[in-house]
Amino acid sequence: MRIGILGLGRIGAFHAETLSGLDAVESLVVTDPFADAAKAAAERFGAEVADSPEALLAAGVDGIVVAAATDAHPALIRAGVAAGVPVFCEKPVARTMAEGVGVLEAVRGSGVPIQIGYNRRFDTGFAAARAAVRAGELGKLHTVRSTTLDPAPPPAAYVAASGGIFRDCSVHDFDIIRWVTGREVTEVYAVGGNRGADYIAAAGDADTTGAILTLDDGTIAVVSNSRHNARGYDVRMELHGFADSIAVGLDDQLPLRSVEPGVTFPSGTPHDFFMDRFTAAYRAELTAFTEVVAGTRPSPCTVEDALEAGWIAEACTLSLHEHRPVTLAEVRGE
Repeated sequence: MRIGILGLGRIGAFHAETLSGLDAVESLVVTDPFADAAKAAAERFGAEVADSPEALLAAGVDGIVVAAATDAHPALIRAGVAAGVPVFCEKPVARTMAEGVGVLEAVRGSGVPIQIGYNRRFDTGFAAARAAVRAGELGKLHTVRSTTLDPAPPPAAYVAASGGIFRDCSVHDFDIIRWVTGREVTEVYAVGGNRGADYIAAAGDADTTGAILTLDDGTIAVVSNSRHNARGYDVRMELHGFADSIAVGLDDQLPLRSVEPGVTFPSGTPHDFFMDRFTAAYRAELTAFTEVVAGTRPSPCTVEDALEAGWIAEACTLSLHEHRPVTLAEVRGE
């Protein structure tokens, strides 16, 4: 099949490399507002260059991967759907929930599949955790802990346009909690602080946060995030039930150092960033998209799924700024 890629920044170039190695993908068409980025990708992966999104959609592509800046996501999703071309779009659907809901209303009933990029759903550890929960191996859950710690903060310009740490980073934890447990979040309470880069505070954001989520069955989920983790990229989940407890991310590359006498775990090189921690998951995610394009499977992460994680981020952002619990019903205006 022939896949178009819109946006050749860090994640777009990474997706181009992954797609070029998939058996189902015969050719790539790429476009980027920066011509040099598109040219470099074309030379590296043997791709065809289109000078605009419109030209790319007219180039006979079977599916498109949207890896452009967040502000461009709504228009590019709508353009793909209007052309009848299956869409893979990196999260988020849009910068604001109002825009995201607008996208959902515009594409609902189109029959064109859309997959939103929440890669943790394709990680073998998280998939095994989900299977264990669904099989009842843990019994009734009472506590979930989800952690995402970045090794260093993104640039100031990125932070200023990100919508905040809950919408940019924690949203991965929110999505995977929903996916693994099969439960919905009803209420949140969030706190945050700034102990590092001054430009994060200047943007009205926090660099380290904690959030307590109450799930609809009474399970408590604790989410911990930070832009500063000198030892590496740390993504983990714990699930505690009345019958058993399990963890995701406790491998030999865990960026955590034990000070217990005689303990050598973990002894491997710590995960450096999301692209090495989730290389296999990204490959599985884009393989799934080729199956969506081929019509052999439904979207494994729909616009509706992505908006649910977005509402949790919205509630946490409000809770952080107003120092109070916030229900999901409140942010939805219900």
